[in-house]
Amino acid sequence: MKKFKDKVVVITGASSGIGYALAEICFKHDMRVVLSARTKEPMLALAEKHNYPEDRMLIVSADVAKPDECKSLIDQAFNKFGEIDILINNAGISMRALFAELEIDVMKRLMDVNFWGSVYCTKYALPYLLKNDGSVVGISSIAGYKGLPARTGYTASKFALNGFLETLAIENLKTGLHVLIACPGFTASAIREKALDHIGKPQGESPRNEDEMMSAPAVANQIMKAIYKRKRSLTLTNQGKMLVWLNKFFPRWVDKMVYSHMAKESDSPFK
Repeated sequence: MKKFKDKVVVITGASSGIGYALAEICFKHDMRVVLSARTKEPMLALAEKHNYPEDRMLIVSADVAKPDECKSLIDQAFNKFGEIDILINNAGISMRALFAELEIDVMKRLMDVNFWGSVYCTKYALPYLLKNDGSVVGISSIAGYKGLPARTGYTASKFALNGFLETLAIENLKTGLHVLIACPGFTASAIREKALDHIGKPQGESPRNEDEMMSAPAVANQIMKAIYKRKRSLTLTNQGKMLVWLNKFFPRWVDKMVYSHMAKESDSPFK
């Protein structure tokens, strides 16, 4: 992947999980890297760990739910490097609660971060990406193809993100812009530990066995390969691929299968 060298990449949600792993790969390929998240310290520690030169890196504290902070992020990236080649919309939060018990503000927060955050960053970065035949990447989820019970806000945000990116790709069929919809399956990361409950508080311990999941570095590696090959979509894990395929032909059966699977989680709201 030598063509990544010197490319300018902006990664949101870079303080942990997939975003953190993506940053490490970008360092490895000697890219000019812009990292963003609400908390700076983990990103600063990551840069120090790799001894990455300051003239090839920018760290920006930003909440992607706020359009002015998204604009500032993109402006700072352009002002630092004079161009943007790749935007990876990775920032995201999850939730776990039945819709009947869910505070509407929690669902709005999910949409603000997972959907609108990607829309804002993409809107402000688009002129620079178009100039360089660049890439827009959305880190979506299998939940962007199949509704997951007790995750209405998360699922809705990912369906919306998929629709936005698919339309953006069609609009730019002749402009040279590359759009990738990346849909990992269950990934070992902090997103479930920080997932919101019905009133918006972090649920704490993950309800799933992280040891059985794909690691964040493995997911990040597949995403970077898909960007390199300018793929339209990426669906990860055999379980995820099978779920998406089966849902096209046997949606009611898959509904029951998904319900049963989620009901087996520790402290499941279905019990």
